[in-house]
Amino acid sequence: MIDRPLYKAIWSDLSQTKSMVFLSGPRQAGKTTFAKRVASSEFTNRAYFNWDLVTDRKKLIENPLFFEEIQRKDATVPLVIFDEIHKYRKWKNYLKGIYDQFADRYHFLVLGSGRLNVFQRGGDSLAGRYSQFNLWPFTLAELAKCRRAFKEFTKQPLFFSDENSKSAEIWDQLFSLSGYPEPYLSGRETVYRRWSHTYRQQLIREDIRNATEIRNIDEVEVLYSLLPSRVGSPLSLASLSRDLQVSFNTIQKWVKTFESFYLVFLIRPWTKKVSRAITKERKLYLFDYASIPSPAARFENMVALELLRAISNWNDLGLGNFDLYYLRNKEKEEVDFVITQDNQPYLLVETKLSDDKVSKSLLRFQSVLKIPAVQLVNRPGVCKVISNNQHQILIVNSTRWLPLLP
Repeated sequence: MIDRPLYKAIWSDLSQTKSMVFLSGPRQAGKTTFAKRVASSEFTNRAYFNWDLVTDRKKLIENPLFFEEIQRKDATVPLVIFDEIHKYRKWKNYLKGIYDQFADRYHFLVLGSGRLNVFQRGGDSLAGRYSQFNLWPFTLAELAKCRRAFKEFTKQPLFFSDENSKSAEIWDQLFSLSGYPEPYLSGRETVYRRWSHTYRQQLIREDIRNATEIRNIDEVEVLYSLLPSRVGSPLSLASLSRDLQVSFNTIQKWVKTFESFYLVFLIRPWTKKVSRAITKERKLYLFDYASIPSPAARFENMVALELLRAISNWNDLGLGNFDLYYLRNKEKEEVDFVITQDNQPYLLVETKLSDDKVSKSLLRFQSVLKIPAVQLVNRPGVCKVISNNQHQILIVNSTRWLPLLP
């Protein structure tokens, strides 16, 4: 097993301010393993509850305060882990009740493979009663273990490391097997293919069907099968509607459901200060990106997930208000990503599978926004700095820049 100190640091920070912490993220990304390791390493007294287990459901229904039966080994505060509790119809009322009664006597860690803040199955609001963070599949920056300090990165984002064979090996394995722990740690593409097929079916045919009112599951599966070929381009819901002969609103609802269950994530266009900017179509990326047939699109998706992980962690730690967008104007000039801080552009990131010639779009948008820019390529040996009037563009192999992301 791989330790995950990056997320332990976030847990430690949040659990000091709130006794109830929500941990969200894709199914099988490692949330349960992470929670159990936190429990065993930091808590002498602990209890684990999983709504997916019939025996645990029965226990909660018969005795809602079952955690008071913990056999204490010492006088320290216990940790109670609730896994997939959002599948319980009255979960919000239940958590509100135990928090209000036991907040000063227990720590509560609540895990969910759906976005815990979007389930609206009735009950009183939990606002103000919890802190929340996300745990993502493995990324290069997490596994390479050479991240820069946040302040160092924000001061000088155009920094790069020496060529590193370890980072290159990790990147190649992520490229083939995704960042989900089970296939990644197996090191085998046959395991990944079996895992990916089962994973997709379980999420759509079990989780989504059971938690939503969607019944056209076969068509939902067909929609998801079309998405790998749409990665990296502005997503046309109208085109998908025509292809599937389903209404636009239905396609929009299904894609939003995929997003809620961490099958996909979407990036909006950033428009301020960019003349003739596209304002509507979002770009879609997959969490299980190893199934994307185009190497260039898969590379862009991997970079998107690396940036999403970093920005999510920065926000969870309270380091600022960061977000991820893309840039595209009506002349179809585009930059893949722009990181914003307090809704102001901070850093441009472009991806090119092997082209180390500076992107003309990157030059143009940098001239307008006047911020640092990075062009990442998936080719060893590439590393150069290009001047653009008073600014610079770093063109570098991805394995020399991404591992440094805080």
